[in-house]
Amino acid sequence: MDMIDAVQAYFDADRNQDPDILTKAFCTDAVVHDEGERHVGSTEIRNWWLAAKEKYNHVAEPLETETTGDKVMVRAKVSGNFPNSPVTLDYVFRIKDNKIAEMGVK
Repeated sequence: MDMIDAVQAYFDADRNQDPDILTKAFCTDAVVHDEGERHVGSTEIRNWWLAAKEKYNHVAEPLETETTGDKVMVRAKVSGNFPNSPVTLDYVFRIKDNKIAEMGVK
């Protein structure tokens, strides 16, 4: 599957549980929207991701992707320690300067 490098890095970091790769994929002032919360900046995003990994021990496997301008939508199968696992979620990324500027999970 062909994905923009920053988005591919996000899913690589997820699969390899590597917060350093994850942090490098985002702009320093990036925003993540997940579970009704907003996380701003590299430190908050890293902390959000580490807390979610600890809580759910999840991994996201991309199934399909669609790119329109600076927006990338990735449908992924997410498996982990949560009810109804696995589930299919939509990740929506906005790209700026080859990095993730914004991400939302639905």
